[in-house]
Amino acid sequence: MTESARIAEIRRVTIDDPLVEPLLRELTHEYTRRYGPSGQVEMTRYPADAFAEPHGLLLLLLEDGEPVAGGAYKRYDRHTAELKRMWTASAHRRRGLARRVLAELERAALAAGYRRVFLTTGPLQPEARGLYLAAGYTPLFDVSADPVAVGPLPFEKHLFH
Repeated sequence: MTESARIAEIRRVTIDDPLVEPLLRELTHEYTRRYGPSGQVEMTRYPADAFAEPHGLLLLLLEDGEPVAGGAYKRYDRHTAELKRMWTASAHRRRGLARRVLAELERAALAAGYRRVFLTTGPLQPEARGLYLAAGYTPLFDVSADPVAVGPLPFEKHLFH
């Protein structure tokens, strides 16, 4: 059985669903470890309803009923969804789960009427930068520059039927 075949369910959830707690806890820890106190601030920046349908979405990949990866988008503008809260549980990394979450979020954003996805990732997250480049996102910054000098790294991708 392939790793991706072990995923039993892709579930749309709200931020207050108990299954989201591992995502929030681990992301907060990861951001704080990499960026200091501003990591905690990032995790409280948006109201819960920003990631709720119809303008937003939060989804989890569940394996044996447990969350192993997830991500969200919120409305950026009328035509653009902004990706946020991309996460893979530390025990499940390097399995292509983030790529699957990304593809699911893109499909859902297109179905919700968005034609573009925008995101920023932190300069101390080379794995995220690599994911977005590999998934066809256009960097809106000089990729040859030192990421720390650039600051938040913006990307975009146009969605098509």
